[in-house]
Amino acid sequence: MLTLDLSNEPRWHDLAPGVRVQLRPLTTALMVATRSEPEVETVPDGTGDEERALIFAKALARRAVLDWEGVGDADGNVIDPSPQAIDALLDIWPIFEAFQLVYVSKGLLLEQEKNVSAPSPNGPSAGATATARPARNSAKTAPRGKTSR
Repeated sequence: MLTLDLSNEPRWHDLAPGVRVQLRPLTTALMVATRSEPEVETVPDGTGDEERALIFAKALARRAVLDWEGVGDADGNVIDPSPQAIDALLDIWPIFEAFQLVYVSKGLLLEQEKNVSAPSPNGPSAGATATARPARNSAKTAPRGKTSR
């Protein structure tokens, strides 16, 4: 079932420990406006998917971020969101990934699933990509202790 949020109020999202942003709802109007941004429309042919995703995410964040907590300048002074500061924030890989996960992907997931159609043929996670790095070493077996009876 598709659940509609009729309040359309901005929400706080945690992007990293101690860092959270207040974002506008991800609406059709916001996505259309972001797609119309000059830097999004004029991405050169041959630009990789990762670079395209970063350009789009920065343009979207500049429109969506209303406030934040836990973000400061090089001297540790709290700063307000600005286009340059938002771009710098998204240049931090874990922040970019969290923004994509908690904000952008929620809107795109509905589009990808074609408005709540059936999951992919091989299960709901068939199209998922791994996010964890492989373990370097095998885990050691837990030591066996004496059992009491």
